Amino acid sequence: MARAAFIYDFDGTLAKGNIQETAFIPAIGMTKGDFWKEVKSRTKTEDADQILIYMQLMLEKAKDAVIAVTKESLAKHGSSVELFPGLADGSWFDRTNKFAEEHDLNLDHYILSSGTLEMINGCPISRYFKKIFASKYMYVDETAIWPCVAINYTTKTQYLFRLNKGIENTWNDDDLNKFTPENKRPLPFENMVFFGDGDTDVPTMKMLKHKGGTSVAVYEQKEKKGLDKIHKLLSNERVDFTAPADYKEH
Repeated sequence: MARAAFIYDFDGTLAKGNIQETAFIPAIGMTKGDFWKEVKSRTKTEDADQILIYMQLMLEKAKDAVIAVTKESLAKHGSSVELFPGLADGSWFDRTNKFAEEHDLNLDHYILSSGTLEMINGCPISRYFKKIFASKYMYVDETAIWPCVAINYTTKTQYLFRLNKGIENTWNDDDLNKFTPENKRPLPFENMVFFGDGDTDVPTMKMLKHKGGTSVAVYEQKEKKGLDKIHKLLSNERVDFTAPADYKEH
């Protein structure tokens, strides 16, 4: 059977809002507005990468609040995330896998996110993904000490090439950069579908569309601002399809 992949952003695509906002940010005594305002301010002041700044700020604020940041605690925060309809019960994954099998395709599901890996690992649907690529921490004695992977809007694109070449890790750059004939690559671009919702997904959507794959922009129906953004993605030919973030049947 030929291989195919559904590749998803997480925040705003599978889950409402950012995964840090449900439990972690309230636990450190901040509102989501104040947290992201400080992230943006520091990013500009330091001329820095926003993903690295939010990850470092999480560590700083947790230390001030005397809250341990461990894989276990982050996973617990992630377990309370609010998923879009049709996902929590696994029916979307069962249904699409069955459809793929009926069309002689072996379908794998992946997450490609700027969000926090350890939190996503704790969400109720993490078991359905073959691999989760996301920003993550380095640990000493089970405690997070530093961001070791930061996936931003442009670095996301490299993971499509990794999957295309069968490299399901972050560290192997030798095989990533080595020339591999198209017919030797285990997952063709045209067999990939990427689901995203926002600005951090635009380069990935555009690149996959250019490579013959399919990009789908999803939006929360109640958010007019999000819908306007999705319309721009479609009119600017950055995506192939748009759809509400509703994963129930039909």
